[in-house]
Amino acid sequence: MTVKIHKGRSAGLLNLTPMIDVVFQLLLFFLVATKFAEDERELKIVLPHASEARPLTTKPRVLFVNVDREGRYFVDGDELNLEGLEDKLEQISANNPGQQTVEIRADRECLWEYVVAVMNLCNKAGIRDYRVTTTALEKPG
Repeated sequence: MTVKIHKGRSAGLLNLTPMIDVVFQLLLFFLVATKFAEDERELKIVLPHASEARPLTTKPRVLFVNVDREGRYFVDGDELNLEGLEDKLEQISANNPGQQTVEIRADRECLWEYVVAVMNLCNKAGIRDYRVTTTALEKPG
């Protein structure tokens, strides 16, 4: 008895084109839809030095308030006046009562009255966890 062996055709082909299309669409979606947390660090602010500075560890519920050398306030990339900043702080404090942190990033050339104004607004909004960000002081070597 003779057994015939068929050579040639494989059992089936796997078409990867639809899967690649879906992967690229997901990648594009996440690139477009993601809000990058680093937006706050794009402003040209030169931070003052401190001898006991620690690396910044971003926690959830941290709001960055940037103060430039002219005393202008920026939150989420938008310039705010004191009234707008007060409204923003009260809004986030209401959303996260007792858990909100504010990082004040002030230019080293700005007057401290602008930083104190932000601290006062934090206290008024019920935010007790606020801090001023500095850079590490370079040790002479």
